[in-house]
Amino acid sequence: MDFHHGEDRQMLGDTVRRFLAEKAPVEARNRIAYGDIGYSPEIWRGLAELGVIGALFGEEVGGFGGGGFDIMVVFHEIGRALAVEPFLGALMVGQALAAAGRADVIEGIIAGTTIAAFAHAEPQDRAAGDPLATRARRDGAGENGAGENGGWTIDGAKAVVAHGEAADVLLVSAQTDAGVALFLVPRDSAGLGVRGYANIDGGRSAEVTLRGVTVPDAALITADGAAAIAAAEAAGLLALCAEALGAMEIARDHTVDYVRTRKQFGVPIGKFQALQHRIATVLLEIEQARSAVINAADAFGSDAAPRALAAAKYTIGATGQLVAEEAIQLHGGIGMTWELPLSHYAKRITMIDGQLGDQDEHLQRYIALGRAATA
Repeated sequence: MDFHHGEDRQMLGDTVRRFLAEKAPVEARNRIAYGDIGYSPEIWRGLAELGVIGALFGEEVGGFGGGGFDIMVVFHEIGRALAVEPFLGALMVGQALAAAGRADVIEGIIAGTTIAAFAHAEPQDRAAGDPLATRARRDGAGENGAGENGGWTIDGAKAVVAHGEAADVLLVSAQTDAGVALFLVPRDSAGLGVRGYANIDGGRSAEVTLRGVTVPDAALITADGAAAIAAAEAAGLLALCAEALGAMEIARDHTVDYVRTRKQFGVPIGKFQALQHRIATVLLEIEQARSAVINAADAFGSDAAPRALAAAKYTIGATGQLVAEEAIQLHGGIGMTWELPLSHYAKRITMIDGQLGDQDEHLQRYIALGRAATA
């Protein structure tokens, strides 16, 4: 079976790769990633003009892609370049809006003029199915433009909101008497507090507090947000897996080059059989991870997607840990120095495991879905 991308997707991947290589080589990327805002507005606008954001969405909402392999191609190149632009938030918010039938809001995201952040995770532990601590209640006349149709008041807190500081709007999940609802909350809303901080792997996230934030009825994206949240998380999981795969490929290439050139006892250390075995294991596991991501991309949007995504996220987490550790060890004492690009790839690969559920959580999810399917 041929797993190569078609011509259009290959061109998309090549375009993203060339653009990021020119605009954000590793040294420039690090200045951007650990800067005050954690991304480059110039690069973001440039990628939007190239249609890269539009590739993440279907034609029915103004994009020209939206399939699993479209998401995979874009985020694979993001991983190879360690790009820190707000792609994940754009993807997840856009997918939630599309699932809720609100294509009218996606236009600004695709154009790159609106930075959107997905505010769903909360500071406290919460088991699957437990109600959210963030609450939204109906008002009477409402405030802040709610008008005669009334509005909503939201109270609660959200954790680790990627690019929360820079966002123009936040898609906030909140518990109502009827279930989980999604609200589009402007960043400058009264009562909305955002405390930003630098991520260990570059970029910035934020802790968000909502104290009596009032929004009009028009801000309610859907009163039944479970399906929209599931769509957003499915797209996010595929994106993170593809991003990790791209980063692992670069870590692999750097490590293979190093063992071919670093000499000990007068010969390249890659000549030693013990190290050859370790490199071979890394190469094999990366190919296994690639297969899992391809399978998830192929299943995306189908009934098979939840289990395929769980398998991919588990495989990426386990493989990523192996690749990061082996790459650092095989580079010896320089493996974690700031000046070596590898150290930044290792950090990003490691941190991806914790996003949207780590490998242990997704292994349990994979098992549970398998049992449900055979029950």
